[in-house]
Amino acid sequence: MTRITFDLQATDGSARTGVISTARGEIRTPAFMPVGTAATVKAMLPESVAATGADILLGNTYHLMLRPTAERIDRLGGLHRFMNWHKPILTDSGGFQVMSLADLRKLTERGVTFRSHVDGSKHELTPERSMEIQRLLGSDIVMAFDECPALPAPRERIEESMRLSMRWAARSREAFGDRPGHALFGIQQGGLEPDLRAESGKALTEIGFDGYAIGGLAVGEGQEAMFACLDHAPASLPVDRPRYLMGVGKPDDIVGAVKRGVDMMDCVLPSRSGRTGQAWTRRGQVNLKNARHADDPRPLDAACTCPTCRGYSRAYLHHVFRAGEMISGMLLTWHNLHYYQALMAGMREAIAEGRFAAFESAFHAARAEGDIERV
Repeated sequence: MTRITFDLQATDGSARTGVISTARGEIRTPAFMPVGTAATVKAMLPESVAATGADILLGNTYHLMLRPTAERIDRLGGLHRFMNWHKPILTDSGGFQVMSLADLRKLTERGVTFRSHVDGSKHELTPERSMEIQRLLGSDIVMAFDECPALPAPRERIEESMRLSMRWAARSREAFGDRPGHALFGIQQGGLEPDLRAESGKALTEIGFDGYAIGGLAVGEGQEAMFACLDHAPASLPVDRPRYLMGVGKPDDIVGAVKRGVDMMDCVLPSRSGRTGQAWTRRGQVNLKNARHADDPRPLDAACTCPTCRGYSRAYLHHVFRAGEMISGMLLTWHNLHYYQALMAGMREAIAEGRFAAFESAFHAARAEGDIERV
């Protein structure tokens, strides 16, 4: 395969379903990407992640460049072999983590210098270095290097940041070069400002990318503001390329994003929630820490086909969480990732059959019922 392709198969309103074809397999869209921050989806074997229905994982450039380093991963055969995941991998650019995690960072036109949150060592990340790291990792989808200011922020700051990101996008495109079988995605910025989003989309389209991300959302602006932005932001991106909303999110965020034309998303939520005793179900969130579950012989969700729901009771899940047993995070993460992938499959089917509005109504109605009555 010489290039990654996107086949848009059906639309229903603004919602879309299709297939991204890569050398390592197909990615069915809308797609949810579990986050494998440090070359692992926490508490999960790669085979288990695949069994939930995931077609692609996300790896974090910032974390991997610091430990174990991209150069070491390259010497060991690349990220796919290193973590035993042989389906597609998308790597982020490192920009967001530098802004949110690193110490003593300094931003210039050239890039960002910072001290590692791991050991205090000094590093520089530029568009060129980000492309080099992601090449060493061997990811299938590479993200352009950008800057992402936290919201709320003054318009002047958002405008300045967006235009810097567009200059960095052009440098990323140049540094990425011609890599058959690998794709480069540009990242739209502009905060909640419609004109800045449109300007960013136009600049990215002129540079030309294999796919386009919507960045700078899910950073504290709230769902209503995010949806208002998504009502217009995707329209300034090419219709024949995948659209990726970065860092989203909760199930109702995901359904709302797909409704507005988003094809891909990622979030640490299903795995992080699983490690803290939280489960996501069709009827909303369940907190297994609560004593109400201590004598409950029922599964998390009787309709769920994941191994957790097929084999374990709420009482057991409550017990192992309270006892601090590792299996707690394993079982709840598996369930959460299964739920997220089932949600994506349901949306793909609904869009293909032209009944997304009915799917959305049923989704919200089930959540409004709340959790099952206690025993």
